[in-house]
Amino acid sequence: MIDIRKWLFAIICPPAAVLNKEVGTIMLVGLLTALFWVPGVVAALFILFQDQLERSQTA
Repeated sequence: MIDIRKWLFAIICPPAAVLNKEVGTIMLVGLLTALFWVPGVVAALFILFQDQLERSQTA
């Protein structure tokens, strides 16, 4: 099931969307967001999409 809050966080504040991941991932998304914002959004959406695919394959 899609968690709408995480997807909205990925667009508004990308580091907040990946807080349940490793520290390196959060820092990478934060750095990308600080640089240009759009790469941070793309990275956060990619990570959420990948996580959703992983969960749907195990279910």
